[in-house]
Amino acid sequence: MSHGKVKRRHMDYSLFFAVIFLLLFGLIMVYSASSYEASLKFNDSAFYLKNQARATALGFIAMLIISRIDYHIWKGPAFLIYLGSLFLVFLVLTPLGVVRNGARRWLDVGISVQPAEVAKVGVILLFASILSRYGKQLSSTLKGIFICTVLAGIPAVMVLTITSNMSSAIIIFGIATVMVFVCSQKTLPFMLIGGAITGGAALIVYMVMHGIIPETLSYRTARIRAWLQPEAYASGTGYQTLQSLYSIGAGGIFGKGLGQSTQKLGFVPEAQNDMIFSIICEELGLFGAIAILLMFVILIWRFVIVANNASDQFGAFIVTGVMAHIAIQVILNIAVVTNTIPNTGITLPFISYGGTSILFLLYEIGLCLSVSRSIEV
Repeated sequence: MSHGKVKRRHMDYSLFFAVIFLLLFGLIMVYSASSYEASLKFNDSAFYLKNQARATALGFIAMLIISRIDYHIWKGPAFLIYLGSLFLVFLVLTPLGVVRNGARRWLDVGISVQPAEVAKVGVILLFASILSRYGKQLSSTLKGIFICTVLAGIPAVMVLTITSNMSSAIIIFGIATVMVFVCSQKTLPFMLIGGAITGGAALIVYMVMHGIIPETLSYRTARIRAWLQPEAYASGTGYQTLQSLYSIGAGGIFGKGLGQSTQKLGFVPEAQNDMIFSIICEELGLFGAIAILLMFVILIWRFVIVANNASDQFGAFIVTGVMAHIAIQVILNIAVVTNTIPNTGITLPFISYGGTSILFLLYEIGLCLSVSRSIEV
């Protein structure tokens, strides 16, 4: 006797446990990478670990709650959330803005918040909402693509100009581009845009390399020079990159062993943040690095499965946006650590130290788990 289709009431446990593994591994590596610096600065080797553990616990609870809430409730207020994220970015210019490590990217509202992370969520929800309603008009016409470009460009430009955070600006624009690309039935416009961006970037690199654009123009042009010739800038802008490469090379195939890194002893700046992947390579070797990359591949694969089987387009686009966010951020972080691209200062999702990042990543995962609950089997 056929019972027909019934709603699955359980979330995607493969996705859930992949996230748990990355979170636990992240806590271990944050402690390993930061204990020396934390002992010197705060006289507490677990200082960074405690902060990260609190943010992870709070984010995990939020993820479980959000996974139980029908994701459709976010469709109506999506534009307001988007506008709210822009307002938070603007607030960085006010006395609420906080300067850390020479960059003004945070808000002090009782707790420290990085508005760029909120903007990523705002873009995901907005584009999921509008593409699920007006998909063909927005993704297949010049007018629609122009509107999408403006909607993605506003937060990206604000994050770039107000917080000087190029990596987050790239991710924000990249999330929207991937979502529109998935919705569109045409690939040629995206290939042309991609080719134009690649060509423009290559031209800038060429001009910097040949002195047409002076490296003194801005710190970003100096970073391009350091990327091309890190040894020549070993005492300045190339220092972090060189130390990261030394760390990766020292690990070999199987690594020195967990906790045995020497580069984290004051040699690799921000070892628990942007450069944590280099410490993973040094302590766990190529084997450990590949294992972590495979976990991210499993995560992306589960996103694809959930998106393909989502009960409606809104849910599918939410998962697509989250997948784009995590995939782009992982690629950029590892590219920076291995000196494949210039240093942009980007964290490794779920693993690098950073409370705001963990909180909003787990919020996004909660949305994806909520979508997975709606799948009919």
